[in-house]
Amino acid sequence: MPTATGELTTKTMLLNMGPQHPATHGTLHLKLELDGERVVACTPEIGYLHTGFEKLGEYLTYNQFVVVTDRMNYMSPLSNNIGYSIAVEEMMGVEIPPRGQVLRVILAELSRIADHVLCCGLQGMDLGAFSVMLWAFVERERLYDVFEWVTGARLTTSYTRVGGLVRDVPPEFVERVRAVSKKCGEVTDEIERMLADNPIFRQRTVGIGAFTSEQCIAWGLTGPLARSSGVGRDVRRDRPYSGYEAYDFDVVTRSEGDCWGRFMQRLEEMRQSLRIIRQALDRGLPPGPVMAITKKVSLPDKESVWGSIEGLIHHFKQIMPGRGHGVHPGPGEHYSCTEAPNGELGFYLVSDGGSGPYRVRVRPPSLYALQAFPEMLKGRMLSDVVAVLSSLNVVAGELDR
Repeated sequence: MPTATGELTTKTMLLNMGPQHPATHGTLHLKLELDGERVVACTPEIGYLHTGFEKLGEYLTYNQFVVVTDRMNYMSPLSNNIGYSIAVEEMMGVEIPPRGQVLRVILAELSRIADHVLCCGLQGMDLGAFSVMLWAFVERERLYDVFEWVTGARLTTSYTRVGGLVRDVPPEFVERVRAVSKKCGEVTDEIERMLADNPIFRQRTVGIGAFTSEQCIAWGLTGPLARSSGVGRDVRRDRPYSGYEAYDFDVVTRSEGDCWGRFMQRLEEMRQSLRIIRQALDRGLPPGPVMAITKKVSLPDKESVWGSIEGLIHHFKQIMPGRGHGVHPGPGEHYSCTEAPNGELGFYLVSDGGSGPYRVRVRPPSLYALQAFPEMLKGRMLSDVVAVLSSLNVVAGELDR
């Protein structure tokens, strides 16, 4: 535009992208500053769900907070259930039985596959490959059928308790998981054949939104995002929990660090998850209970509650609100982390000796991914915004503080 002296100057344009944009999935809002079609700056707006899950945890008992973890990452709620329960168990020094440990591993890896397969499908959809998205949804529905069969719910499972699991799995669990796992492997291969060497998909993803390993570490990225840039960090191997040290799997890394590398990274991690599941099934589920036999920590099973006065009393003491009831870890603080599908999921708990945490702070991987998003976009084209965002798999439930 001309100035008063007649000289021509340029001016950047501010553009709101989302939350109604299809690629922002109704919960993300990006304030873009553009020079023509090139991104100068990006400011994400994170407060669209108003969850406040950290503050909620300070008003609930330890077991009640399990249902809140479902809502934090609704793409893989079982992983959140397990991660939180492990944090409380470590704080209290409670170890769950071998059968409960193995079942947690199997369900966590199925949850990882459900998260990754849909991420890969939506990444394809956002860049025009609609068929892949449909395949991914079909596969996730198969996994949801298993989750519903085991937990009673498809999405908000709330399947763990401090000390173990709500209930044991049905008798045909092993056979059904084997069948679903076989199909998952076939679909993973089909998605790779469809997109990995597709010229259009590669043009939109190769070299786009690339981050080096040094940048990943500086910005706090973990999980597939960091591993696709060469950072060989996996909590399952580096800080084992639930018996992961007994499983043979590879911590796969790549060197590209771009949108294409993140897509390929997730495909390979799905294969490693299937490898872990096969090992767990081949060894056979250990016999015994799925809950630690610690009456002051673990909720009694329903048959005990309905059939004996002792079980009813223990249930009452665990559930009844007020001082003197519920789980009571000693005063102190504890941080625990697990390898969720999107990266390191950490829970920092402060106990004052009450029936619920005095303070709760959560380290969700999506918050760190979104904070690095503007850095990935600098100097990129407007069309690259969708490509980079879809490769991060940001879940808005983890953003609101």
